[in-house]
Amino acid sequence: MEKLQYISKGLTKTEQEYNIREALDHGIQWVQVRWKNADETEFFRLCEISKKLCSEYQAVCIINDHVDIAKDIDADGVHLGLKDLSIDIARHILGQNKIIGGTANTISDVLQRMNEPCDYIGLGPLRFTATKEQLSPVLGFEGYRNIVKHLEKSSMAIPKIFAIGGVVLQDIELLQQIRIYGVAVSGEITGQPQVISEFKKAMI
Repeated sequence: MEKLQYISKGLTKTEQEYNIREALDHGIQWVQVRWKNADETEFFRLCEISKKLCSEYQAVCIINDHVDIAKDIDADGVHLGLKDLSIDIARHILGQNKIIGGTANTISDVLQRMNEPCDYIGLGPLRFTATKEQLSPVLGFEGYRNIVKHLEKSSMAIPKIFAIGGVVLQDIELLQQIRIYGVAVSGEITGQPQVISEFKKAMI
């Protein structure tokens, strides 16, 4: 599984599509299409375009929240928030071969996600981010460290956890030391897509 995810950003379909193309052009291999408060028809169109683009670049295309759209366009999977459809139902709708990721903020969320089970966990936020409207309590590096330590003490295998929420290139080394599997990045990549190659080098 890729260690670097790009979460799409943009206020319009044109912005979103442009940013996704830029990320793919600069070597991203995993796109999560996320556009909150979008018109449903516009979002569907964006997802269709994104799936086509990702296929051309041989990149993974994940849809945020919308299991029905993911099924309709044959996306590679979905990412579900804690208040979205359950992992079980999503798995039933999409089938066993699709990727299903789940959001978590606390150790109990992580344990829930491990039980369900999902393929990877988006754990955060690392720090404050303007990308998300209803932000969960900020974890900071200490929060990640405590969750990983809890799993280790319980002799549990550490799942594929992706740090999310204001992640920047300089965070990679410390996150890897904490045994965080990967990162999901939005703002930093949208602002300067050329940073993708630096992220990739840092995460080998």
